[in-house]
Amino acid sequence: MQCHHQWATRPADERFTSLTEMHGALTAIRERSRATVVPSKSIKAMPAPDNKGLLIEGPTGRGYAPTHWAFGQLATLGGAPGGYLRELPSPLAADCINYGLQVARDVSDVGVLVYDNGEPIFRAATGPQYGRIWNADIVRALIERIGDGVTGRWKVPGEWGKAVQVTKENTTLYASDRDMFIFLADEENRVELPNRRDGKTGSLARGFFTWNSEVGKSTYGLASFLFDFVCGNRIVWGAEGFTEFKIRHTSGAPERFIEEVKPALLAYANSSAHNLTNLLAEAQKKKIPDVDAFLASRFSKRMVETIKATHVAEEARPIETLWDASTAVTAYARGLPHQDARVDMEREGGRILEMAA
Repeated sequence: MQCHHQWATRPADERFTSLTEMHGALTAIRERSRATVVPSKSIKAMPAPDNKGLLIEGPTGRGYAPTHWAFGQLATLGGAPGGYLRELPSPLAADCINYGLQVARDVSDVGVLVYDNGEPIFRAATGPQYGRIWNADIVRALIERIGDGVTGRWKVPGEWGKAVQVTKENTTLYASDRDMFIFLADEENRVELPNRRDGKTGSLARGFFTWNSEVGKSTYGLASFLFDFVCGNRIVWGAEGFTEFKIRHTSGAPERFIEEVKPALLAYANSSAHNLTNLLAEAQKKKIPDVDAFLASRFSKRMVETIKATHVAEEARPIETLWDASTAVTAYARGLPHQDARVDMEREGGRILEMAA
């Protein structure tokens, strides 16, 4: 449901119909952004001239209008809840932030990110060692390895396994002033899998999500998985083998992206369906000697019983192999109401599948 949530909530100006279009927009933002570190006591909030909103001034005295996200970060630094401050008149909200930053808080360095395209914008207030991975760099790395995302092997997924023209209504390429999210898939070179379900041979496509925030909203992440198909509402059906990699925005994050993620993207993009078929076949053959003990070492007793029952309900037989266990865990995850819990379970299902390697 992660991509469905993106699809359901992103406005038109946060949707892109190719990686090249997306890269152009994100590069323009990067070129007009400036990051620096300043003492917290040099940051000052001022009511806008019409008293509708705030301007944030730094050592230069120039006023920048904060984004919704940046305002929340400033409120946190000032020790006040952002939701409460947004309800106050601008002069009073400015006084509260200034008191928190200049009186109540000990002096400390703050990493700030500003943007100027004729209208100065205050984009972020983070720690001084924030390791920014630029969205434009991520998209450029994808273009270098897989193309524009609409004409090559890896592209915006179709609907129910059939290719469609990419539009803003069905795209899976999203970016805003606070974050980005991309979903691409290889639906033509499917992985053939004997005994996929109910003893019948089936096939799975490969896909991956990648996401990032330049302003501290989230980590950088890359998740790969197998799936049956994607519907028109951008829901991924029949997901299996979910594997996730994250980089926190610490000081070494940009270097880790270059050294670890770029090679991983290339390896995944160029990997053959044949290799995956062999891995899944091994998972189907690898018996679990004691299923109860195997699951109990990873999940609570109550979850173990539900996972086993889920597999029986969907496959009409008990768990026997690593493939069965991974399938059961992933199926169990689909019934969880909270996204974080679902992702944790899907990640565990991916780890079980990797044991066949």
